Amino acid sequence: MSRKLYLPLVAIGLFLGGCSLAPEYKQPQAPIPAQWPQGAAYDEQAVPGLTAVPELKWEEFFADQQLQKIIGMALQNNRDLRLAALNVDRARALYGIKRAELLPAVDLGAAGGKQRTAVDLTKSGTPRTTEQYSIELGIASWEIDFFGRIRSLKDQALQEYLATEQARRSAQIALVSEVARVYFTLAADRESLKLAQSTLEAQQAAYDLVKERYHAGLATELDLRQAEIPLETARIDIARYRQLAAQDQNALNLLVGSTAPKALLPADLSSLTPPKEISEGLSSEVLLRRPDIMAAEHRLKGAYAYIGAARAAFFPRISLTTSIGTASNALNGLFSSGSDTWNFMPRIIMPIFDARTWAALRVSEADQKIVLTQYEKAIQAAFRDVADALAVRGTVDKQVSAQQSLVNAVAATYRLSSERYMNGIDSYLGVLNAQQSLFASQKGLVALHLTKIANQVRLYAVLGGGGN
Repeated sequence: MSRKLYLPLVAIGLFLGGCSLAPEYKQPQAPIPAQWPQGAAYDEQAVPGLTAVPELKWEEFFADQQLQKIIGMALQNNRDLRLAALNVDRARALYGIKRAELLPAVDLGAAGGKQRTAVDLTKSGTPRTTEQYSIELGIASWEIDFFGRIRSLKDQALQEYLATEQARRSAQIALVSEVARVYFTLAADRESLKLAQSTLEAQQAAYDLVKERYHAGLATELDLRQAEIPLETARIDIARYRQLAAQDQNALNLLVGSTAPKALLPADLSSLTPPKEISEGLSSEVLLRRPDIMAAEHRLKGAYAYIGAARAAFFPRISLTTSIGTASNALNGLFSSGSDTWNFMPRIIMPIFDARTWAALRVSEADQKIVLTQYEKAIQAAFRDVADALAVRGTVDKQVSAQQSLVNAVAATYRLSSERYMNGIDSYLGVLNAQQSLFASQKGLVALHLTKIANQVRLYAVLGGGGN
């Protein structure tokens, strides 16, 4: 085939390579209400003038400097996040492979040699040296993408790469929020441990006092035995909270990817700087910016592209193989002649319209519906996550306030019961009941403070923060 015919064919192939048989993608309507839930549980959710979550970086949200350093270590060393980043690199490389298939593969080869002819084999009677050199530039089996098969596969690989990148961001959000949650849990358990230790000291003093009264004949053995109950209960709680604090530290070390420095560990919950107050945004459309939702949408776009590749399988595949060669000869060290060769061979693969071709198309269409359903399900699950967090935020302050009032009331009851027992008005049973109620209410107050802070972290995460 002549070079004049070859070049237009290549130009037409490049032009038609932009065609695609994939269906046009339109973003599906989110299957959730436009606004967040309303009602008594959400009456405190509106916080005007605060920064919306997607624009709030984790360094700004977590104000505690020690926690910031712990999170920074986790982002550097956590193996799960490292695997997510490696998956991004792999997806990027796969996209590069698919993209390269749109371009021809060019091979370059060169060869040379000398041949000496003896005197008795030449007509002139003189020896002759012949040199020959050749250069070949070839394009091996280049498929012209007339119907967009390769381009659709390239688009599908691109969307998979973008989805993987969003999955990495989602993994980062999960890591940051989990590190913060475990850090605050460790602080709460250490605070509960301090509470148990102070309770043990108070109960030891009360037991010693009852014991003295018993030996003086002012208290019964029942009073003495009842005084032992909160004492031993406090010892049990001390051992339990030491265990929980150790397990919290082990979990934190796993997330950080190394041993967290003791200097950065929290002493208790009350000494930490709480996270920043946030706004959930104007409408539920903010969920579409969550990385896991964006990843699901990229996979949905990839499913659309894959349908295009399946449709293109019904049309012929045209491949070109061509080579350009240059050869030259020299006689006695001088070039005497040269020649160019141009070899062109088209190859057309006709599709076989059998059950496999149709099945492949049906599979791609079914996959698209599956991915669409997964995308919609992810949005609905995200809406539920945010709604639950908003319900906690709308009610937890009232719970904390009521629990604090309960602690104050039980503390007063415990003081009055102790005075009445010392004055011989009541038995020690009233003191025991009041003391047990006081310790339980104090532990409940610590738990509610943790619930409030942990819910702030959760709300920040489910709204898509921390994945920059």
